Amino acid sequence: MRKLKLQHLAAFLLLGLVCAVTADSQAAPAAVVPAASQAAIKADDSDAELKKIRLELEKISAKNKIFEESRKEQSKEIDGEFQRLTLENKLAAEKNKKEIGELTRKLEILKLENELKNEEIKKLSLSQTQEKNEMELAAKRMEFTEKKLKHENELLKVKLEKVKTDLEAREKKEDWKKESNTEPVYTDKPFNEKNRELVISDRRISLNGPIVKNTADYVTERLHYFNNISAQPVFIVIDNSPGGSVMSGYRILKAMEASKAPVYVVVKSFAASMAAVITTLAQKSYVYPNAIILHHQMSTMNWGNMTQLKEQLEQAREWEKRLASPVAQKMGISLEEFRKRMYDKNSDGDWEEFGDAAIKHKWADYVVDRIDETSYVKNPDYKPVETKKNVFFDTEEKTDEKGMRYTMLPRLEPFDFYFIYNPDRYYR
Repeated sequence: MRKLKLQHLAAFLLLGLVCAVTADSQAAPAAVVPAASQAAIKADDSDAELKKIRLELEKISAKNKIFEESRKEQSKEIDGEFQRLTLENKLAAEKNKKEIGELTRKLEILKLENELKNEEIKKLSLSQTQEKNEMELAAKRMEFTEKKLKHENELLKVKLEKVKTDLEAREKKEDWKKESNTEPVYTDKPFNEKNRELVISDRRISLNGPIVKNTADYVTERLHYFNNISAQPVFIVIDNSPGGSVMSGYRILKAMEASKAPVYVVVKSFAASMAAVITTLAQKSYVYPNAIILHHQMSTMNWGNMTQLKEQLEQAREWEKRLASPVAQKMGISLEEFRKRMYDKNSDGDWEEFGDAAIKHKWADYVVDRIDETSYVKNPDYKPVETKKNVFFDTEEKTDEKGMRYTMLPRLEPFDFYFIYNPDRYYR
């Protein structure tokens, strides 16, 4: 581009030089004209000179025209170049403006960022100052709180001592409420025959459910224990018992016979089979009017060959003789008569009577209308939940394929038999 500009400048200077030469050429005839006037006499010479000048003038005019055309063409190129340069300059100026605008914006952004940083620094400084003030205030508050807590702690100790005293008083009061604060009644004559009222002390033994080995252990151990304390009456209380093992029942009977203290049996709901024998053979027995006593022949299940079955039958008869004969003797009848009356009363041989009727057959000695259980001196609701299994009978109840509920009796000892009331085969 720079070379093109130099060429245009050279052309322009050359054009100026040509114009100057043309001017000189045109001025010369002006100086010649006066000479021609002076030489007007010589016409021939003047015409020739004039022609020559005219030719020269035509040549110069042609050259000037050529130069003018060249100058115009060059002028067009220069104008085009000038316009292009003008546009480039404008474009560069716009670019510069844009760059300047961007730089100005960046500068403004930087200024704003600096101002923001300054504000943040100010804020941080204020925050640090505020935090310092807050920390000092918090330290003073903590100091005040510590003193306050120390004072409150002293007051709390006093209150705690008072509460502790109140709690101890309440606990003693609750302990007082857990008991009736009365002593069990001990008397040699616990039954008032006129009022039909029986007083039971804490020398009391429960006998419930099937009579098995555990039952015999439970009852006999307590009989021995009470005998070692005193000769006051001992009460075996039967709520509900279907009978059970003849060996276990016989152990209980023998422990009752050997007791120094009188042993009284009390039936509240139901006593059958071995439990009925225990009731009938007791030194004294008491029943509610609507309690049921049931006697029947001993029944059991045997297996083996014919000789073994015969031996087992003989053993069963011997047990019947030892247990049922004393009952029949107390009733004042023979064993055969006892058996006969069982089946006269019921086709299954299950002879049952309510308590007030059982007295007539001497199955029990007294009917009671009211029992005073003086052994319950502690509130039953305050007793802990017992997780121990039943000491008498600890098997679970099950359901067979027919939907019948049952429970399995424990295995008998050798030569033992079950003397139990079991019409629905609940005990198996």
